Amino acid sequence: MTEAPEPITLSDRAAEKINELLAETPDGAEQALRVAVRGGGCSGFQYALAFDAPKADDHRFEHKGVSVVVDKTSMQFVFGSEVDWVDGLQGAGFSVNNPNVVAACGCGSSFQVKEDEAAEETAAV
Repeated sequence: MTEAPEPITLSDRAAEKINELLAETPDGAEQALRVAVRGGGCSGFQYALAFDAPKADDHRFEHKGVSVVVDKTSMQFVFGSEVDWVDGLQGAGFSVNNPNVVAACGCGSSFQVKEDEAAEETAAV
């Protein structure tokens, strides 16, 4: 029997950076990393990462000491993703490694998923 994948994971670098940023925020203890998907961009969807207070209907996870929340609509698109922190020539920031992506735009700011597979994965949550 294979173990079900975690809905959202964080790399060590991402967890460290999130904890660092939340420590600098006055209400950081009440905040979680919100991973969301919004329509837009040339490939159809864009990620929206922000610190936010959890809402009643959010999916809530704890990974590497960080609270992560995902709204129900976004979950079908990001299930199984890993949030990473990258620091390179293009700048520093969070990046989402999403196994559901079937196409992305050239600049890397938007993506497209195979919707029927994403819906099946979410049904398991």
